Amino acid sequence: MLVYSLLGASLLLFLVCLGLIFINNNKHAAALKSRAQQLQEAQHQLSILRSEVAEMRTGMLSIGKRLVAVEQRNQELAQLQDAQKYDDPDAKIYSRAVKMVELGADLEEIIRECELPRAEAELLMSLHHQKGAS
Repeated sequence: MLVYSLLGASLLLFLVCLGLIFINNNKHAAALKSRAQQLQEAQHQLSILRSEVAEMRTGMLSIGKRLVAVEQRNQELAQLQDAQKYDDPDAKIYSRAVKMVELGADLEEIIRECELPRAEAELLMSLHHQKGAS
C-alpha cells in the first residue's frame, strides 16, 4: 500500500511538474511570438527609413548638381561683368573717380583728373561718404 501511495504521489508530482513545464513553455512561446512580431515591425520601419534615406540622398545629389551649375553660371556672369567694366570707357572713368574718392582726393582734383561734371563728382563723393558712415 505504501508503494501505491508513493507511486500515486510520484505520479501526482510528475503531473504537477508536467503542468508547470507546459505553462512555462506557453509563456516562452508567447514571449517569443511577441519578440518575433517586434522584430518584424522593426524590420518594416528599417525598410521605410532606408527608402527615405535613399530619396533624401537622391534629392541632395540633384540639389548639389544644380548648385554647381548655379556657381558656374555665377562665375561666368562675374567674368562677363568684369570684362564689360574694362571695355566701357565711361566705367573706367567712374572706377578711377571712385578710387580717387576712396584715397581721399578732393572734389576739384576728381573733376580735373577724371573730366567729370561737378554734379557727378559731388554725387560720387556724397555716396562714398554715406557708404563710409553706415
